[in-house]
This record gives sequence, structure tokens and C-alpha cells, in this order.
Amino acid sequence: MTETLKEPRHVELGATDLPAFCPNPAMPLWNHHPRVFLDVTKTGQAMCPYCGTLYRLKPGTVVHGH
Repeated sequence: MTETLKEPRHVELGATDLPAFCPNPAMPLWNHHPRVFLDVTKTGQAMCPYCGTLYRLKPGTVVHGH
């Protein structure tokens, strides 16, 4: 049996997409898990602990504080 390696899923976010959370609205219903909020503001990326989707800030995104 051969196993194909899949590239990890990733989602690019802009400032208007924050706060980041997973599962995101584009994911199919059968793939949902408990919602988790992800902090992408410190390193520019974060990985969902449930499904492994990588969330990244788009290059040049400026995050504004409240």
C-alpha cells in the first residue's frame, strides 16, 4: 500500500480576518471540531491543535491593537 503525503493545509489571513479561529467558515461541516482561537499576532502563524491547519498572516499585514 502506498501512502501519498499531503501538503499541510494553510490559510492566509489579513487584518480583517482576526481574531483567527479554527474551524473556519470555509471548512466542510463533516470536518468540524471544537472551535479554538489561534494567536497569529506574535509569530505570524499558528497551527490548529485539532486538524493541523496552519494559519498565517498575509505578507505585509499590519495588526492593529484595540
